Amino acid sequence: MKFLLFFFLFFGAVSFLEAKEEIHVGTFNVRNYLIMDRRIEGRYRPDYPKPEDEKSIVRQIIIEANADILALQEMGPRPFLNELQQDLALSGLDYQHAYLLEAADEVRHLAILSKIPFKIIKSDDLTFKYMGGREAVKRGVLEVVLREDGKNPWSLYVVHLKSRYTDRKDDPESEIRRVGEARAVRNYILRQNENPQVDRFLIVGDFNDTRASRTLKAFLKRGNTEISTAIDCFNPTGQVWTYFYEKEAVYSRVDYILASTGMRPFVQEPGEIFDRIGAQKGSDHRLVMVTLKGLD
Repeated sequence: MKFLLFFFLFFGAVSFLEAKEEIHVGTFNVRNYLIMDRRIEGRYRPDYPKPEDEKSIVRQIIIEANADILALQEMGPRPFLNELQQDLALSGLDYQHAYLLEAADEVRHLAILSKIPFKIIKSDDLTFKYMGGREAVKRGVLEVVLREDGKNPWSLYVVHLKSRYTDRKDDPESEIRRVGEARAVRNYILRQNENPQVDRFLIVGDFNDTRASRTLKAFLKRGNTEISTAIDCFNPTGQVWTYFYEKEAVYSRVDYILASTGMRPFVQEPGEIFDRIGAQKGSDHRLVMVTLKGLD
């Protein structure tokens, strides 16, 4: 009996440690998980929360992915994050650690849910030159540091850059503003990680731009400094799109997981894009996830 107990404790512990050798990191724009004016079943509803059927689909996707660390975009104020955290726990997915960043955008926030303890370094006061003045990075950048015990720490940066919607004729599709945000965030990351060839970090979120854009390129390289690379990710049928723009029926990839050169050896490629029938009702974006292995 003692042998069986020893066998269970020892090999059970080994199995647990082996499981922790893999860390799943995801990012998901949950589309307006907040109160706003909406059209529900053909009727205009002012100050209306995200409908329960949409929230249910979002939860199902998050549960299916079962990420250890999940970055969120378009989250409402803290009570909405608390609600999502509690609803997931009732379904058996317990994220004990959560944080919501309050930045210049008072409506849509960056947030994180995690099974793993972390240290928060929030940076919500970044600014950049824009049209003769200065503008704030609207949603800030959320920095999370993992393994703060001094043993091989690594960082996660969560972003949600300016959308293409704008009334300005001098900046069509907000490209100039979005690139300004990207460079401000990029420069902040490089101040924290002077040697991305060695330093280990991920940059994840909704970049609101495509792979060949100046926005993405800002995060990949500055001058001769190689910063990161975009991790290839696919859905079960081999497609790479992460966003559906219903108005123009256009599919594109705007949600990314970028890995520093120092982090790249620990990323298992390709990553996953979670797609399922009915997912578009929950969000116009797809959850994207990568697996990290051997970080210890």
